[in-house]
Amino acid sequence: MQITSQLEIGSGALALIAGPCVIESEEHVHFLAREIAGMVGPFVFKASFDKANRSSAGAYRGPGLREGLRILKSVRDAGFAVLTDIHEPAQAGPAAEAVDILQIPAFLCRQTDLLLEAGRTGRVVNIKKGQFVAPHDIRLAADKVASTGNHRILLTERGTSFGYNNLVVDMRGLAIMRGFGWPVVFDATHSVQLPGAAGTASGGQPEFIEPLSRAAVATGVDAVFIEVHEAPERALSDGANALRLDRLAALWRKLKRLDQAANDHA
Repeated sequence: MQITSQLEIGSGALALIAGPCVIESEEHVHFLAREIAGMVGPFVFKASFDKANRSSAGAYRGPGLREGLRILKSVRDAGFAVLTDIHEPAQAGPAAEAVDILQIPAFLCRQTDLLLEAGRTGRVVNIKKGQFVAPHDIRLAADKVASTGNHRILLTERGTSFGYNNLVVDMRGLAIMRGFGWPVVFDATHSVQLPGAAGTASGGQPEFIEPLSRAAVATGVDAVFIEVHEAPERALSDGANALRLDRLAALWRKLKRLDQAANDHA
């Protein structure tokens, strides 16, 4: 699936989606985009203009739709592929003018109107599988997007609820979803999230980002999704499960080598 002239997802080469959880400032997103590109080459930059599902009503949500899309468009104009999430059908059209990929959040993956409006834009639509959805059931969400005539669909695994405040990754789900014919993405950082475990915020176990992402690449995925921050302890959202920026390059080299080995023996 062609994203830009320099980047494909599902073409055989492992792709990377990376960036901060939320837009903290225009300067910050441009800084991260440049730093990530310097480490890995062409990639998809990810950031949210609004975090509509924060644990606490007082938590930072982002700059909002209008200002956030202006900032993301400036990143795209700088030559980067860009992904952002939408939460309401009315956001699909404006977001499609600013970014390359529209993401459907996990909590909203069954919202028919949202899926249809995203599909109608013609942009690539990344559907994150809800923590409450079985791998074989997420096909129904993809079918909703495809019903608009848009078959530019990605499916993302981000862990499944396992008791309270805990997620697990069933690697069988990656193979099941890949069998639908659309590229599959593994979200390595949200899969180590501990939802709501910090009381007014989510916790996380970033020490498991590498082993889970390595397992997913060995199992067979088309892209890995990693939220990064140069100082996760100061991040305004999801810092507890983000990868420290200075660890990205080494991890990406390992994942690329593993992907090459897996493909050589496929």
